[in-house]
Amino acid sequence: MTARAKNPRRPRQPLTARDRDFLSYSGVLYRIYRVGGRHRTLWRQMRTWGPLSECRWDPHPEPVGVHEADAVMYTASDYTTAFGEVFQSTRAITLSAAKALAAWTPRRPLRLLDLTDTWSVRNGASGSLDSAPPSTCRAWAREIRATWPDLDGLRSLSTVTKRPMVTLFAPAEDSFPDGPSLSRALVHRAVVPLAVQAADDLEWPIRRV
Repeated sequence: MTARAKNPRRPRQPLTARDRDFLSYSGVLYRIYRVGGRHRTLWRQMRTWGPLSECRWDPHPEPVGVHEADAVMYTASDYTTAFGEVFQSTRAITLSAAKALAAWTPRRPLRLLDLTDTWSVRNGASGSLDSAPPSTCRAWAREIRATWPDLDGLRSLSTVTKRPMVTLFAPAEDSFPDGPSLSRALVHRAVVPLAVQAADDLEWPIRRV
């Protein structure tokens, strides 16, 4: 008998959900984004190019290209997780003028599918779905996006801090406020103390360039 995969590479059944699987999120969101170099962007600009092999919840269909209807943005509900996600490959926080930290509160509640409870188990995967290979997560994200096209995004746990992440999908584009509560380069005096605290929480070194 062939063992069933703990987290199937693709959903094996039509996805279903109960009312309690959807949550309303109105809290602060954080993201670190590029403000210099070739791939600079805006604090509220969602990414339409994808899917990217290193990104876990990209909902873009194959092949890689511009998919305007399937924009995505990765955010965290705390700044330590935002730093941890961006700098996980080096396990050191690098302060530069090329990246910035943004924080904002959505102008309306976000409707999110909660992947931190038992939804994935009831749909044929396991509670560790958000730690599955990125290609597996992307396949699930595409199916979630197709099943609930009006959904603002997903709530999952960071593989770095195990704290909540919020992945925003295209319907969330109208949730951004006119301006962020914070949007400053990582070398700015308002951001450096946050970076230092995050580095302390993660016990990672902090570097300046």
